[in-house]
Amino acid sequence: MPDLGLNVLFEGRNFVRLLGGLWTALWIALAAMAASVVLGLPMGVLMTSRHRLVKLALRGYLEAIRVLPQLVLLFVFYFDLTYVTGVNLSPELAAFIVFTLWGTAEMGDLVRGAITAIPLHQYQSGYALGLKPSQVQAFVVLPQSVRRLLPLAVNLVTRMVKTTSLIVLIGVTEVLKVGQQIIDRNRFQYPDAALWVYATIFLLYFLACFPISRLAQTLERRFAV
Repeated sequence: MPDLGLNVLFEGRNFVRLLGGLWTALWIALAAMAASVVLGLPMGVLMTSRHRLVKLALRGYLEAIRVLPQLVLLFVFYFDLTYVTGVNLSPELAAFIVFTLWGTAEMGDLVRGAITAIPLHQYQSGYALGLKPSQVQAFVVLPQSVRRLLPLAVNLVTRMVKTTSLIVLIGVTEVLKVGQQIIDRNRFQYPDAALWVYATIFLLYFLACFPISRLAQTLERRFAV
């Protein structure tokens, strides 16, 4: 019976290594998302401020992050920062910083959109009850904003996980990098290994992202207004 390319997955620790590579991608994405939530929430609130300079600065940051591709930011922080400042970042740390910068900008805009989507009469009702502006924000605006924000934030997690495929280009040994190593090492013994390895990587990403996507859909239905 001829050897199948599928067999390469069960040679040694190849499949375990793929799972380890996926975990590397996941922890970078999830850690960056956690930091993005912490930084993005106050940023989003400040983006609704009436101070023009504050709004202009935050809008400039948001647009700069959106205009620059994540790959360019990865190269800037991993290669250019070392050349200019002499600071040597590990590829994992550089990826975490870039994903946090990107996630903070996106999260801030999501928070801004959730807050500004609250109808004016909700504010007026709070003031009519004798609440102070800070109390209106805390007890009227923010709870309703969270309901709108949660599904969008969960979708951002999915986008982050999928975008981690770029970090292989700065040397992070994530699931794609592991897959390439397995293919290169077994290219003569298993000429069809690439098909099976990349199909497995696709399946692993699907298994990681599908539950998150379903959670976003569930939250969207539950919090529909």
